[in-house]
Amino acid sequence: MSAAVNLATPDGADLCLALMEKHHTEQGLPYDDAHRAAVAAPLLEGNPLGAIWLIGPARAPLGYVLVTFAWSVEAGGMVGWISEIYMRPSVRKRGIGTETLHAVAVALRAGGVKALHAELGAADNPLLHFWKRVGFRTDSTRSVVTDILS
Repeated sequence: MSAAVNLATPDGADLCLALMEKHHTEQGLPYDDAHRAAVAAPLLEGNPLGAIWLIGPARAPLGYVLVTFAWSVEAGGMVGWISEIYMRPSVRKRGIGTETLHAVAVALRAGGVKALHAELGAADNPLLHFWKRVGFRTDSTRSVVTDILS
């Protein structure tokens, strides 16, 4: 992960938003530039409800991780949700994602975060193998349900 890029600067924000666009396009997500900017801006400006890390060299990041935070009675405190993780296709399957998630987990644990979650869309999601390899486990006792409030 890179600590050299200040994401609150225009250059840092542009790098982050460009990677988000690549991820959203690759996944076929319907988000446009205005949506990405609205979602990322508070986090890039230091909002405590989430964080974005760029992965790799400051001038040409390889990807990013976006984590949001919530309070959990079950976990006994703050938990993180990996909302998005993206790695450029040319550097995938080299262990960078595993190393990144380990570093994020270490940083969050040091900050008092009790658990880190990631939501998978379909039961046969091809990323399930990756998540299990980096230490996540499935939880057959819960499902996620959502009420869209806007």
